[in-house]
Amino acid sequence: MTTRPARTTRTARTKWAAGRVLRDRNAGLYLGGVVVSGFGTSAMWLVSGIWVKDLTGSDGLAALCVFALWAPTLIGPALGALADRTRRRPLLVWTNLGLAVLLLSLLAVDSAGTLWILFAVLLLYGAAGVVHDAAESALVAQAVDTRLLGDFNGLRMTANEGMKLLAPLAGAGLYAAYGGARVALLDAFTFALAAGLYTLLRVHEPKPLTAPAPAGWRARTAEGARYVWSHPALRPLVLAGGTTMLFSGLNGALVYAVAEGLGHSPAYVGVLYVAQGVGSVAVGLAAGPLLRRLGERRFAGYGIALTAVAVTVRSLPYDPVVLASAAAVGVGLPCVLIAALTAVQRETPDALLGRTTATANTLLFAPTAVGLALGAGLVELVDHRVLLAVLGITRLVTVAPLLRHRAPVGARGTARQAPTGPAD
Repeated sequence: MTTRPARTTRTARTKWAAGRVLRDRNAGLYLGGVVVSGFGTSAMWLVSGIWVKDLTGSDGLAALCVFALWAPTLIGPALGALADRTRRRPLLVWTNLGLAVLLLSLLAVDSAGTLWILFAVLLLYGAAGVVHDAAESALVAQAVDTRLLGDFNGLRMTANEGMKLLAPLAGAGLYAAYGGARVALLDAFTFALAAGLYTLLRVHEPKPLTAPAPAGWRARTAEGARYVWSHPALRPLVLAGGTTMLFSGLNGALVYAVAEGLGHSPAYVGVLYVAQGVGSVAVGLAAGPLLRRLGERRFAGYGIALTAVAVTVRSLPYDPVVLASAAAVGVGLPCVLIAALTAVQRETPDALLGRTTATANTLLFAPTAVGLALGAGLVELVDHRVLLAVLGITRLVTVAPLLRHRAPVGARGTARQAPTGPAD
């Protein structure tokens, strides 16, 4: 007689916690900024490659667009240091306004000879994105209740993935009708709108502490990496996330071979990405309750395990199985990313949060590019079904350290006291 009411109470608390995030003024403004800027970004990322392909006919140059956007992640710790040297809200506002102005220079791109402008903009775009993500993560950790960070990060994932389902189609349609310059204008407008939303945030930010004179730029930059590596809760999560994204890149390089093996054209890959996006939207909505129930390690571990199984069964040549696999990957893959980001926000002192976030993002996402490169070579040498089976089974190795034991938690407690009382 007592089990059912207790379960109902937990469900009600979970819904209340998610509703509390959505009703919070700052959280709503943050998510609004994520939605509008994410729409423009997703559209621009797709269109930049199409634009280069149309002007040059080169697949290699088109692929360089993605590389230009990802390349600044490799120096993420240095860029993230900016988020610890100044107040984060003004940094977010000015970064978005700067990107809006920067994108206007793409109006001059009209031939292969002017493509250097596009590549320069994409490099700066990627660098600004690293700074933006570090500042945003640090400011969110200050503005949102610590125990609701999982809910917020899950909703942020849902917003991001939702835009990835809608924006590429809208961007491609706008490009087909009016050209790349109009897409650049759309992206500039979304950044200006996001800057306006961030201006409305109500966050009290103390002036950042000035580093002692002997502490040089390199030393300050390395502090984030040292903190991640020495922290018993963060290190296994970030390493598992980086390994997972390495495998994700390998798996992503095989997707066209999967479509061909099913007898479909390359356009079928778009269907698989939509299925994966739907799965990511779903897990984003459930992330907060699952994190509270399972904890960060088990949430991440179960997500990796689900992804491993999904990748393994993708080797079977059946459309329903492959579509279900794509949706399962969409559910499982974000789990370790959400868990790692939430742990970084909870466990890192405020003065280090920008550098630590940028370091974690580099360790999490840079391996994707390596995996894509390795996968592109392997798929030419080994049957994709064999590769998928091996990748799926090997990925399970990263689960064991997460589920073996629980790491002590509490580094955050000395940096910022969490509110008392039940959060959900």
